[in-house]
Amino acid sequence: MNSRVFIIGLGLIGGSLALCIKKQHKDAIIIGFDVNYEQARLARMLSVIDDIADSIEAGAKEADLILIAAPVQETEMIIQYLANIELKEQVIISDAGSTKKAIVKKSKLLADKGIAFIGGHPMAGSHKSGITAAKSILFENAFYLLTPEDHIHGEQVQLLQNWLLGTKAKFIILSPDEHDYLTGVISHFPHVIAASLVHQAEKTSEKRKLVPRLAAGGFRDVTRIASSSPAMWRDILLHNKDVILSLLVNWQEEMQKVTKMLETENSEEIYDYFLKAKQFRDELPQKQKGAIPAFYDLFVDVPDYPGVISEITGILAKEEISITNIRILETREEIYGVLVISFQTEEDRERAETCIHLHTNYETSAGL
Repeated sequence: MNSRVFIIGLGLIGGSLALCIKKQHKDAIIIGFDVNYEQARLARMLSVIDDIADSIEAGAKEADLILIAAPVQETEMIIQYLANIELKEQVIISDAGSTKKAIVKKSKLLADKGIAFIGGHPMAGSHKSGITAAKSILFENAFYLLTPEDHIHGEQVQLLQNWLLGTKAKFIILSPDEHDYLTGVISHFPHVIAASLVHQAEKTSEKRKLVPRLAAGGFRDVTRIASSSPAMWRDILLHNKDVILSLLVNWQEEMQKVTKMLETENSEEIYDYFLKAKQFRDELPQKQKGAIPAFYDLFVDVPDYPGVISEITGILAKEEISITNIRILETREEIYGVLVISFQTEEDRERAETCIHLHTNYETSAGL
């Protein structure tokens, strides 16, 4: 009998996980469920899943693997619901949430019934959402964090990893507490800072009308992550409240350090402050996927004449290179402007740069 995989939540992450499992386990039957039936219908039409479950219970009761790809608050409710369903004794349940401590705590309801729950967090994403954005390569070379509790057997963790081999991700096992602290530092807290920078700019713009115009370039890039889902980040922050609060205290101490350097006009300390930040930042891995989706941008210096954008996009279309976004940073009469083209993968960006060099004499540079 073929193994059955049940995926709850058919957005970018759930859909991509389904595609990865189908690629690696060709005999597995993938069943999907989403509160938005249109997403589920589209997933079946695109062959991301094999069939749609009428309810969570219908899809879960015969499943060998259950993956929950839903917002963290909803994941808790789904776990509670699953705990009241008669499931297969050997079923493995995992999730894909950005916080783990509260979710793993809720999974005690499953552990009490002898059901194995292993917290999961694939650290990859995209600036597109929904089932149509799902890709089997989404998790390649990304870190996939697993947070099994002590009562989970090594064989069960290995079984989950075997199911997820098609992701081609790098698995790291750590505790729920450590997970939430690390993701708090490198993902959750930066989103708070980005949002605060936008709020500061908005307040300033009430009196300084040039702020929105001047913020269109680098400021917009620095604060890109502030455009993420408000509902998702509300839930994440509430789930990881203690870590965020401690990081806010650390941040205030850091800002006090900067304040003191400025008040004393300590030029040596100010220089050293930026030097150390530059050195650490420059040493970070450039080609690995992290907690925040990377932006694969290509900057193209283009002259200001009619049709230049269609010229560039035409070149990329002929090579079947997909772009996720395109915008102009600056164009003024008789000077070069900067065309910023965003791609889903670094490979697409590299191919695009090669094509543009081959067909034009425009200068390009990759965003770092």
